[in-house]
Amino acid sequence: MAVGIFDSGLGGLTVLDAVQARLPDMAFIYLGDNAHAPYGVRDANDVYDLTRANVHRLWDSGCDLVILACNTASAAALRRMQEAGVPQGKRVLGVFVPLIEALTERQWGDNSPPREVAVKHVALFATPATVSSRAFQRELAFRAIGVDVEAQACGGVVDAIEEGDLILAEALVRSHVDALKRKMPDPEAAILGCTHYPLMEQVFQEALGDGVSVYSQATLVAESLADYLNRHPGMTGTGEQTRYLTTGDPKRVSDRATQFLRRQITFEAA
Repeated sequence: MAVGIFDSGLGGLTVLDAVQARLPDMAFIYLGDNAHAPYGVRDANDVYDLTRANVHRLWDSGCDLVILACNTASAAALRRMQEAGVPQGKRVLGVFVPLIEALTERQWGDNSPPREVAVKHVALFATPATVSSRAFQRELAFRAIGVDVEAQACGGVVDAIEEGDLILAEALVRSHVDALKRKMPDPEAAILGCTHYPLMEQVFQEALGDGVSVYSQATLVAESLADYLNRHPGMTGTGEQTRYLTTGDPKRVSDRATQFLRRQITFEAA
């Protein structure tokens, strides 16, 4: 039994890397739905169906707790899955809430009414599907008032990263930041709302300028998961070895993942 980490492709590896550093003695099963990536250009129903099928695959593999390390899946599928009912003893969590709690300076699990916060102008960079879902704005509204959010759909960035073309990815990031700044010239904070984007965090920061606080998810999710497991010790699992599964071609995905994280990663067929 292990904790499951799910993503449409390779982006969730940034979360897994941070979680493994924070919880080095814990086993994980990472599942990338590379055969159907990217999710960010799919419609909400398609993302829901794919996410649900893959989460059930992880549950069936012994993962009582599954983290959706994919903002698109978290935006389009998490609430629907929870409302439809999760099997007894199973849990599925997303990656939005830890990010918003950090932005609004709330402690984990703080369910007090929304209040004014220091940051008033926030730029959100995410996939087209995440932007169209407005899930970030909805979750933010539960916790803060008076925050202006300008969202920029970053088409092409995930595809370029998945293909290992970081030169193209950097050019696209700069183009999307320019487009955002035409709509919001002076953001105070920027949310990197896709788990692929930490690889481009420095590029985002340079394009936005030093005065903008850039929030990336991996470390925040790792800390939140550690806190959650401390409060729910029965979800930690008893596995001893982390496994990497993919719905795509294992050799190709392994090569991309090794390039992605700059260390050897070996995937098996899901």
